[in-house]
Amino acid sequence: MATFIPRQVFPTLDSLPRSYFLGHHKAGLDKMKTMLSHTDLVIECRDYRIPLTSRNPLFEENLAGRERLIVYTKQDLGSAGQHRDKTRERLIQDFQRPSAVLFSDYKDKSSIRKILEFARTHAVVADSLTGSRMMVVGMPNVGKSSLLNALRGVGVHKGKAAHTGAQPGVTRKVGTTVKIIEGEESGEGVYLMDTPGVFIPYVPNAEAMLKLALCGSVKDTIIAPTTLADYLLYHLNLYDPVVYGEYESPTNDIVQLLDALARKTGRLQKGGTPDLEASALWLIQRWRNGHLGRFVLDEVTPATLEAETRANDSVGISLSQGRKMMKELRKQKSRQKHLDTH
Repeated sequence: MATFIPRQVFPTLDSLPRSYFLGHHKAGLDKMKTMLSHTDLVIECRDYRIPLTSRNPLFEENLAGRERLIVYTKQDLGSAGQHRDKTRERLIQDFQRPSAVLFSDYKDKSSIRKILEFARTHAVVADSLTGSRMMVVGMPNVGKSSLLNALRGVGVHKGKAAHTGAQPGVTRKVGTTVKIIEGEESGEGVYLMDTPGVFIPYVPNAEAMLKLALCGSVKDTIIAPTTLADYLLYHLNLYDPVVYGEYESPTNDIVQLLDALARKTGRLQKGGTPDLEASALWLIQRWRNGHLGRFVLDEVTPATLEAETRANDSVGISLSQGRKMMKELRKQKSRQKHLDTH
């Protein structure tokens, strides 16, 4: 039997959409800016599985002037607790200095207590009689609302205050503040405000868009499920193809895997034809829930972090620049469509 060789490079897909910056994203960001003067601490959530790609420069650009705690959420979905995971976390912490960095799983009370302790210490330093106001921000569907609910549950033993969902866009407006730490004699406690996820105006490359989509930062209708499943298969094979071994032997052919999966899980259309799209969505969801290996999609090394630093030092893509790029892309697609029909 021939030795299986996984793909080392995923093909570039220039036709993929490169923006998901919606109206309520801009409205939410504008509202956040007006609330900044009443905010003591900004808690920025990023997805542990894409620690570099889920960074949104808009937050640093528009919410500057406030201390920031960066929380990498969904640690349980990207870390196996091995040495390489700890090494990656240390690299990220060093890279983000002077901002504080914590790693979190909203179901793990010990990690939630670390965030609460940071918030409590920060509130003591602020020493406000009216309590400390904090704001949680992040890209769509990185786990902001789940984190808020966990902080509230552990901090003041109250039930959920924010709605959550598997698709982005559940939180569409800046919400009211909820208490996460009870006040003491000298103050009113600590309050946290939930905010809508804000996408970057323009995604720098197609693979970054695939990573964001695979982690659920854009709706599953934006990129074809089979394309997204193929990108997942590329990563599964680099990680360990055994994770999908109950459905098919190691393969680089996504249609082959989805066909086998559809037949074994009963995802069939009329006449017994495999439903490849439904199978692709099911496969993606299995990975998102941690059932097909726990690994990160971003490569985090001193070299990639240095590249990120250079990108940060260059002129950032502003909202107006992002709009110009999207407008030009639409013109190009329109011209191409016109040529194709003539």
